[in-house]
Amino acid sequence: MSGEANRYDASHIQVLEGWEAVRKRPGMYIGSTGERGLNQMVFEVADRAVNEALATGSGRVDITLMPDGGVCVADDGPGVPIDKPEGAGGSGLEALLTDMQAGAGPDGRHSVTLGFCGLGPAVVNALSRRMTAEVRREGVRWVQEYVRGVAVTPLTEAGAATGSGTSIAFWPDADIFGTTECSFDGLAERFRELAFLNQGLEVSLTDRRGPGESRSTRFRFPGGVRDFVVFLDSPASEPAPTELAPREIIAFEHEDPRMAGVMEVAFRWSRSGEERVRSFANSRPTTGGTHALGFRDGAAAAVTAYAREQHLLTATDPDLGTDQIGEGLTAVVSVKLDRPEFEGSTRGVLGNSAVRDCVGQSVQHHLGRWLKEQPERAAAVIDRVVRDAPQNSPATDSDGR
Repeated sequence: MSGEANRYDASHIQVLEGWEAVRKRPGMYIGSTGERGLNQMVFEVADRAVNEALATGSGRVDITLMPDGGVCVADDGPGVPIDKPEGAGGSGLEALLTDMQAGAGPDGRHSVTLGFCGLGPAVVNALSRRMTAEVRREGVRWVQEYVRGVAVTPLTEAGAATGSGTSIAFWPDADIFGTTECSFDGLAERFRELAFLNQGLEVSLTDRRGPGESRSTRFRFPGGVRDFVVFLDSPASEPAPTELAPREIIAFEHEDPRMAGVMEVAFRWSRSGEERVRSFANSRPTTGGTHALGFRDGAAAAVTAYAREQHLLTATDPDLGTDQIGEGLTAVVSVKLDRPEFEGSTRGVLGNSAVRDCVGQSVQHHLGRWLKEQPERAAAVIDRVVRDAPQNSPATDSDGR
């Protein structure tokens, strides 16, 4: 092969800028160009609205799947600022919808990241054939329209506004997506999770795409993670309780400065043999990590200590392992940290080392107290765990993943 054919220089490098890069490689920004990616588009737009609702403690977010394939996300917050931010070429609204950095919020304990990369509605704008925005702020209604990420109208005053808030509607570009139909059930699952994990949040989801009546659901759970356990362990998914199925939920919230955050934990054992343990870090679902490890450490330590006090384990019996307490256990372990550290780019595993001891000690304390205060219910848990535990063999451990 000739040297001319092998030559590699700058002319071989393709440079993509702005929305061209997003539209050329959409999977890098929303995960896929299928149903999953469409759902991520909704989450990217809803991110700011959800965080505003959490900040006020009384806000509401409404998501509507429209008959023409569009999606509208509306909130009753103060409205996106319409004045020009320092260093920006347009209004605050235009910066939000065209600057990917503008959509990336803080990652502390008080914020929720819904999107794939946390880049906000600017990515959605680039991947939509059309986007409209309405801001109701300080008694004035403002509107603007975009096509494939580019403003086609200026920010325009459109009369007086009743109340305040922001509504952003977008229509996914069929030239990019294999389907433009979002999954109602997939969206509902994630927004339900958020409402369980954040007691002040209220979210409604409405599907108007069908020919008949619209399908709608509303999520608001004053009981927080306690309600989450009830949902996971609902009567439809487990046998009817018996005397061997303690129904009381052990739940607590505790702030620990050692991990610079707060934990919310709820769990119970039922007659079902299935284990359902869900873990979250800053309202993001995780596949495991130090918070899940700490929960199992604490539960095993509390059950072991109580079993020894009740002489259900002898001095020569090994401690119960973390893999021996899971039968019939339903639990939600949620931590919200000022500085979360995740293993890997997908943020599926929490890595903050201090979290394991903090969660473990708190679970051991609260479960240990419950076992002593509820001896009859405790017996149902302890007897089964000890009966099923292999005797005179080393205690095993679990990685919580």
